[in-house]
Order: sequence, then C-alpha cells, then structure tokens
Amino acid sequence: MMKFYTLFFCLLFINGLVFGQRNHPVQDTTKLSLRKDTVKQLKEVVIKDRRSQLRKKEESLNVEIVGSDFIQRNLGGSLMQSLERLPGIKTIGIGSGQSKPLIRGLGFNRVLVVDQGLKHEGQQWGADHGLEIDQFAAGEVELIKGAASFMYGPDAIAGVINVKPQPIPAVNSMGGSVNLLAKSNNNLYGSSVNFYGRKEHWFFDTRLTYQNYGDYRVPADTIFVYDYAVKLHDRQLRNTAGRETAIHFSSGYVGKGFKSVFYLSNVYSKSGFFANAHGLEPRNVDTKMHDASSRDILMPAQEVNHFKLINRTEYQVNTHKIALDLGYQRNFRQEFSQYVNHGYMPPVYPDTLSVAPNLEREFDKQVYSLHLSDQFFVGRHQISAGLNSEFQHNNINGWTFLVPSFKQVMAGVFAYDKYRVNENLILHGALRYDISHIRLVKYTDWFNSERAVAGKVVQEKLVRSEDLSRSFNSLVWSVGLNYNPGQFLLKANLGKSFRMPIAKELGANGVNYHYFSYEKGDPDLDPEQSYQADLSLGWTADNWSVLVSPFYNYFPNYIYLNPTSGHDYYQGAGNQIFQYAQSKVLRYGGEVELKIKLLKSLSTAFLGEYLQAKQLSGDKRGYTLPFSPPASALFNLTWSPAFTERFQKSWFSIDYRLTAKQDNIVPPEKKTPGYSLINLQVGTAVCFQKQPVLISLQAQNLMNTRYLNHTSFYRLIGLPEAGRNLIISLKVPFNIPSNH
Repeated sequence: MMKFYTLFFCLLFINGLVFGQRNHPVQDTTKLSLRKDTVKQLKEVVIKDRRSQLRKKEESLNVEIVGSDFIQRNLGGSLMQSLERLPGIKTIGIGSGQSKPLIRGLGFNRVLVVDQGLKHEGQQWGADHGLEIDQFAAGEVELIKGAASFMYGPDAIAGVINVKPQPIPAVNSMGGSVNLLAKSNNNLYGSSVNFYGRKEHWFFDTRLTYQNYGDYRVPADTIFVYDYAVKLHDRQLRNTAGRETAIHFSSGYVGKGFKSVFYLSNVYSKSGFFANAHGLEPRNVDTKMHDASSRDILMPAQEVNHFKLINRTEYQVNTHKIALDLGYQRNFRQEFSQYVNHGYMPPVYPDTLSVAPNLEREFDKQVYSLHLSDQFFVGRHQISAGLNSEFQHNNINGWTFLVPSFKQVMAGVFAYDKYRVNENLILHGALRYDISHIRLVKYTDWFNSERAVAGKVVQEKLVRSEDLSRSFNSLVWSVGLNYNPGQFLLKANLGKSFRMPIAKELGANGVNYHYFSYEKGDPDLDPEQSYQADLSLGWTADNWSVLVSPFYNYFPNYIYLNPTSGHDYYQGAGNQIFQYAQSKVLRYGGEVELKIKLLKSLSTAFLGEYLQAKQLSGDKRGYTLPFSPPASALFNLTWSPAFTERFQKSWFSIDYRLTAKQDNIVPPEKKTPGYSLINLQVGTAVCFQKQPVLISLQAQNLMNTRYLNHTSFYRLIGLPEAGRNLIISLKVPFNIPSNH
C-alpha cells in the first residue's frame, strides 16, 4: 500500500510519471491554491496494490508474500529468523546472528534461496553456516512451499525463498532512509542507511548496513555439554559475539519496454562459536580470558564474505517478456581454532606449512550463473520457457579435512503453461530437464599415518578423498489447478523434484568439530528424487478467512547422515562415525491459518502447523528424520487504532506460541519438551517534518522462558534458546525535493 497526497498525485500525473514503482511514501503537504483568497488541503489518496493477492490466488503452489513492513515489524537476528513467524517456516539457528531456513522440516540443499533473481550459493550443507543476506535490503520476500524444481531447478525440493530487491525509484526522485536497531539480550546496536535517486531513465540505489553484538544470554546458569557441566558467566554464552557489514549498490536504465539493472553487494560477518561446544576437548577452555569481555571475538570463530554481482535485463516486445540474468558470486568462508592434534597428527604444528596454524578450515566457492526466460501469451495460455546454467568451483584449505574441493556444472531447460479455462479455473502444467556433473578433487593428508601393508607397518600420507567424477540427469514435472469461485479457494498440485548429491555427501571423510562426530560420504549415492502432493482449501468472508494446506511427500531415496555403532580412533579422535546413506522416506503434514476481524481495529489470528516423517527402509527404518519440528500453534491478537493524522499505522500485537514436545526422534537426537512463549509488538508511524517515522518495539520471550528449540543447532547439547530480548527499531525516510 502506498499513500500520496492529492496535490502530489496531480503533479505526478501532469508530468507523466509512473506510480507504484517504489515503496517510499511521499509526504507532500503543499497546499493547492484554488482561488486567490482560498487555500484548501485535500485528503490523501490511498492506492492499494493487489499484485501479491493475485499472485497467491493464481499459483497452484502454496505461496506467502511479505514486504519490508513485515520484516521491519518482526526483525530477528537474521532474515530467516524474521520470517519464522510464518507457518511452515523454521530456522536452524546458531547463536544470535546465524541461521538457515527450514521449509516443512527440510533444509540445507533442499531449500533454494533466490536473491536478485539468481540462486544464492553459499555453503548450504553446514548447519553452522548462516545465510549471507542483509534483511534490510530485502524489498519483498516470496516463500513457496512445495515441489518447485520445475521453475527454479534442482534443490527446490522443499520450496523456494525468493528475496526480491527494492522497487526502482520513481522518476525524478531522490531520497532514502535511516534504520536504527538495538537489542537488549546481546547488546546489539546497528544501522542501515539507504540513499537513492533517479532521473528520467537512469537510477541508482545504495545501502550500507552495520551491526555489532555481544555474547547472548540464556535463562540458565549451568549447561551440560555431553554430560560435562559448564558454568556460564552472567548467563552468557562465551564467545558468541559478532559483527556484520553489508554494502549494496544497484544502478541501471529503465525505458519503455526495456530495462537493465546491475546489482552489487558485499556481505561480511565475523562471529564466534560457543567456546565450550567446539573442537575435540570442550573442557579445556580458558573461561577467564573469554569472560573478560562479552564483545570480543576469540577463537573458535568464523569469517564469511559473500560478494555478488548480478545483471538483469528485461525486454518487452509484443506479447513476449524476455529476461536475462547473469551473475557472479564468491563465498569465502574461514573457520579459526587453535591447533589440536589427533590421530597421527604431529603434537606441534610444523612451521614449514604454508597454512596458518589457526586456520582450521577454509572454503572458497566461486559461482557463475545464467538464466534466460521468455514469458508470452497464446490465446488463453500464459507460457514461460527458458534455460539456466551454473558453474561452481569450490577450493578448500586449512589444517583439517572434512569436504574435498570440487567443480560442478549444471544446466536445465523448462516450459511452464498456465491455461485459463475461465474466470474461476486455471490449469497448470510444467516440464523440466536437468543435467549436471560434479568432479571431486583428490585430497591427501599433509602428515604421515601408520598403515599395515602385507603384514608390515608403513608410514604414508593417507588419501582421504579420491578423484571422483559423477554425472546426473533428471526429468521433473508438475501439474496443478486453481479454482476460485467467489469466496472459495481451491489449489491442488502434484510434482516431482530432483537433487544431485553434494560434495559432502559424496566425499566427506573427517571430523565435524561442531557435532563431535566423524562423517563419511558415499561416492555411490544416487540423485535424490521427491514426489509431493499439495492441497489448499480456503474461504474468505467479510470479517474472517480460513486456509488449510495439507501436503504429502514421498522420497524413494532420501539422503541422510546415518549414525553408526563404530568410532574412529585413528583419524577421528574416538568420535562416533556417521555415514551418508539413502532410504525411502514418507512425510506428511500441513498448515492452517484462521483470521478473524473482531472490530474495525481489532483482529485475531490462529496459525498452526504439523509435520510427520518416517523412514521406510535402511538402518533407521521406522524412525523419523533429524531436525523434524514438532507441532506448533500461534495465537495472535492485534489492535490497530486510528489515533490522529500525526500517528499513522499504529499497532499493538501479542503472540502466544504453543509448541508441542518432540519425542519422535532419530538417535542420537534427544527428545525436547514442549513450551510456550509470549511475544509483544508495539509500533506506530509518526508524521514528523512531513515524513512518516516508523517506530517499533518488540519483546521476544517476554517471560524469559527456558526452552529447547528442536531445530536449533545447539539443541544437540541441550543448550536453551535465548532469553528475554527487547528490540527497538527506528526507520526514518527522507526525500530530497527535485527541481523537475
């Protein structure tokens, strides 16, 4: 929704300007002189954008669309945590600033994240690897739940999180905004500054974001890391502080039927790992050194830098809309820790090695992407067709080994037909064919190990991962329908998705210091296939609406990390061996949304979700899958009073989240008890100096409840989630008057 004062609306119309191109409200209280002796000010005009509603209505998959206002109201430690309020969306969190998404219990390389039109490529395989996306830079986020591989390619088995850029500025405009943010739990302070401008055809848009935070607090004085008692100083998790910096710049040309935009971003973060839960011996931690300051970042720690350069060009000719996306990404990740020898590693780190003694691991991934599509109409058919390809090169470094270097190339072609039978019925059909090739690079230890050869003990450098070359291909499809007769809504979709095994699943052979485990890949894994049926039934009345979205999902060869009974005492320091394997898996569940408008300014909502998973074959037959979220429900009450013209868009909101216990686990997971949380939200837009200043206050975990989140990274060691957290944010937009 955008608000324009009537006079400014008229002036824009006279100058032939285009409306709705940017979500920056224009507050112009200039008075229109109708007569020489009469001055009147007309009321503002409210223009509603129904594009999101139409998109949700016409898609056969379950789609949620949220704008920057939603993110501003629900600011969390990361973009994914800000979206966690939506049903079916969870996160795997590590600390207060890192998290990765789960859609209906599936994550990692089964959730595809799109940023600025292209697939975001980081180190998706690790639960401790966050998503390097600045939530302040997101203009709109589209969440697709279900098998979406037919449009977005492999890895979209669970769904897609599509992060779209801010809209292009209006013609002859210049302005920006300043965001300020503070959080009490980890003493975070941050700011994000935006500045944009546009003439007739050329525009630019810049943003700089900075956040700095200390160790976060939990409602516990002592925790147990694998039965070892760890006392916490001031209830803080030592060494979980961090800082983040993000730079964004976009610029391009916008003409009639033609648009070309360049997006450049660089996101950097440095954060610590909980010192008592990393490495081979968590008991040998210098607590005095770590507890001296809550803001220092000591080892173990990680540094991540994600650089991205993307060009999107669109050309409209007749009924065809042709789009070309070209992109380059570099994800550079380093993990630092003191050298600790195990197995046959030398007790003292050699000074002859070129690798720094504190560089535990390094991953350097470079990605080149291309996406070409054409959307056109033929009678009642809306057809989308195209191709995309991607090349990845990931190098490794460091004194320890887990995942080999690799090169990977992928290509796919697709065709998607949306056929409008009549005003109420739309049929969907899609086909896609993908081919891919991955080559793992041989890795040899830098130190000698003892081996028994022909009855003799010899010393040699062991090969931890052999050269491996695998090719995969798959045909995926999707069929669905939309039926919308008046107030009733029916969506149905049936589809197949595909995912090729990643380098870790094929070639891992080392200690995962975050999980205290020894992980081994399987070079003979088959590509993962998934079949999913989705259904949505809804009814919308004047003062209430309900939506029920069940799903059914079957994997004939789901890839999972299987805990075995063995332990590796030579290379793995006695840690339990986890072997990648495949099994048949059945998953089903769904979400329900009920919204009721009690009064003009008072509304309530109920959001519920349920998931059940079961392995049908393999060593863990009969068990569920790791990180399976328990059933949960959210009850909301929101009051949005209309005070005065000076106080606009005010809201008072309370969330009561009820989460069931999770006792359906797969060993070595532990059961987690149920819990309830209360979150508060208060905010308003204050008209100040002709600009709406947005002020919001959140109280997360208001009662300082001690609970375990089953999808949390640290849940494995029984670490409770963050305690009470007060969040205050301020957004101040500004406009610079134009001479035109």
